Order: sequence, then C-alpha cells, then structure tokens
Amino acid sequence: QVQLVESGGGWVQPGGSLRLSCLASEDIRGFVAMGWYRQAPGKQREWVATVHIGMGTAEYEDSVKGRFTASRDIASNTLTLQMNSLEPEDTAVYYCHGRKRLAVNHWGQGTQVTVSA
Repeated sequence: QVQLVESGGGWVQPGGSLRLSCLASEDIRGFVAMGWYRQAPGKQREWVATVHIGMGTAEYEDSVKGRFTASRDIASNTLTLQMNSLEPEDTAVYYCHGRKRLAVNHWGQGTQVTVSA
C-alpha cells in the first residue's frame, strides 16, 4: 500500500510563506500525476495544484496562481508546494494526492495550514 506523508504545515501571518512536502513510500514515477488539495472548515475539499510526473509541468487553481509553486523531485520521491503571499483564505488542511493509471488514487493524511494575524 502506497503511503503519502505530508509535512511542513503550521501557522504563518498573512503575507508569509510555507513549504509543504509530500514523501511517497515508493518511486513516484509510478504515478501519472501528483498534486495538492485543501479543505477549509465547513467546506468541501478543493483542488489546488497538479504536477504531471513525467514532464514535471504543473497546473494551478486560479486563486493560487502566481503565489504557489508545485514541483516534484524524482530522486527523493517528493512532491512540494511552495506557498508565498499567504492569505487567511488559504487556511485549510492540505492533502497530498497521487493518481496512478486506471484512476487509482492515493491520499495523504493531511497537514494543517493556518494563516492569521
């Protein structure tokens, strides 16, 4: 069973930065894509960013474009999310997601990000 373990969450003031990491228990080249989702209190889980593992290209939800950068490191089996210019609206539990062929999905346990003054 694949494990995805997030780290790097915490509290930061508005305008600050955090870097999330997701360590996979196996070679991430086995994934078609990996990405990040988030769920704020009382809201549904929403997509944040996706990295296509083969090409390394990334896509972003509109509200995080220009502020967040997602990337993968094949050598360390790690997905990262660099979050800059954080806003209170970014407060949520952030989940790492991996998708394999035939739409097999894997999720991490989540890491809390809190943005407040």
